[in-house]
Amino acid sequence: MNKYELLFIIDNDVADEAKEAVIDRITKVVTDNGGEVESMDKWGTRKYAYPINFKTEGYYVLVNFSAPTTVPAEIERLVRIMDETVRCMIIRK
Repeated sequence: MNKYELLFIIDNDVADEAKEAVIDRITKVVTDNGGEVESMDKWGTRKYAYPINFKTEGYYVLVNFSAPTTVPAEIERLVRIMDETVRCMIIRK
């Protein structure tokens, strides 16, 4: 199993309960596929460096996890189809 770092941005207009649901859904993908979430850091609302979809702020979440090599592709697929997420970046440590 490899160690990964995931940073994703949730649309700031989404309600707090929906933000928690998005975070739970993404971490569930890791745990359901045999991975383990090592740490999670909710950075909160931050300004973008440049406007994205005519918006200037988003809710940032940083997750460190270890998982099999198939999990990052599944997370990226999930983030692309979710309307609540803006961006996602996964780095192998």
